[in-house]
Amino acid sequence: MALTNAHNTYGSVSKTLHWLTVALILALIPLGIIANDMPFATGEELSRKAFVFSIHKTLGVTAFFVALARVAWMLSQPKPAPLHPERRLETFAAETVHWTLYATLLLVPMSGWIHHAATTGFAPIWWPFGQSLPFVPKSDTLAHTFASLHIIFERVLVIALVLHVAGALKHRFFDRDLTLQRMLPGATAAAPATPAKPHGPALPLLGAAGAFAAALAVSAGLGLFAHDDAALLPQAELAEVASDWTVEDGTLSITVTQLGAPVTGTFEDWTAAIAYDPDSRTGDVTVTVAIPSLTLGSVTAQALGAEFFAADTHPTATFAAEIIGTDAGQTAEGTLTLKGSTVPVTLPFTLNITDGLARMTGETQVARLDFGIGTAYPDETSVGFTVTIAVDLTARRTAP
Repeated sequence: MALTNAHNTYGSVSKTLHWLTVALILALIPLGIIANDMPFATGEELSRKAFVFSIHKTLGVTAFFVALARVAWMLSQPKPAPLHPERRLETFAAETVHWTLYATLLLVPMSGWIHHAATTGFAPIWWPFGQSLPFVPKSDTLAHTFASLHIIFERVLVIALVLHVAGALKHRFFDRDLTLQRMLPGATAAAPATPAKPHGPALPLLGAAGAFAAALAVSAGLGLFAHDDAALLPQAELAEVASDWTVEDGTLSITVTQLGAPVTGTFEDWTAAIAYDPDSRTGDVTVTVAIPSLTLGSVTAQALGAEFFAADTHPTATFAAEIIGTDAGQTAEGTLTLKGSTVPVTLPFTLNITDGLARMTGETQVARLDFGIGTAYPDETSVGFTVTIAVDLTARRTAP
């Protein structure tokens, strides 16, 4: 069998790429549905869910490169002429479906890949590349947008695939012609000696573009692009605090280990009441954190749920500590109250003060089980025991 296309059939390269694509689609769609519906209430369930998602993502990246090769090969080859060129509407519809399929075969895995790169944590891709992508920042908003696009493009793919299969079956059982046989492995279809058709897809391309525009418009109307995680949980309203030092800028973050990989998230809403004397290097601090303001990549909703932070019933956490200066540096020694449990915590930190502006950085570690967090995950197979808390802030002195 020839590698390249002929006027009456497709070559072996086109056929191989076609049926490899079919196999990947038939694997990827069920895997995505199954993985999405799998429970994750325990560590064992989470591990299984992540495993299936990793298969889905890894095959998805494979499908992207197969589709890329297929489109490149298709553009380099003449296309066998239609067997019924007089049926102009039918030919236009078939070409439109083909171009829609080509586009979705690239857009579905690409949107899923960008979603993966924009989020943090959960189900790595098993290729030695692709955990992140150039020009794709870690962003919950970006991740949500491309997750929505992934779903939309997948629906377009399914519709185009159904139409493509229906057309092939029509040719086989109603028209009884050789259209389907052209793409069957090992088959060489006899056909009129019509020259192979060059690619001239202007109108079908416009038809495919119209299909995508309609899908995006309908999806936007249904609210699939809406992204307001803040509405999922009641927000803790933190009152203004009296403080000798006013925090001008700062980051409060946590890092957990999930499935062997670090996942870092931040709390957007927190306050700090600071009383500190630079001369004696002593004082005290009370930090109040709005738990629902946490963003932790793809596992944010899970982290805020009842098994972990239980943000709906325990919307705030408080760290109250005495600041002590020692020869080794500064420490804040006190207690952390979280999810109804109060545990002693020591936070070592560095402090530099220039012209009344203080820069403080510190880091400590706590055990999640001490606070009753993730008790359904009693080992570290899926979620590590240790959680790292890091703070980096600048504060200006407002009281003498």
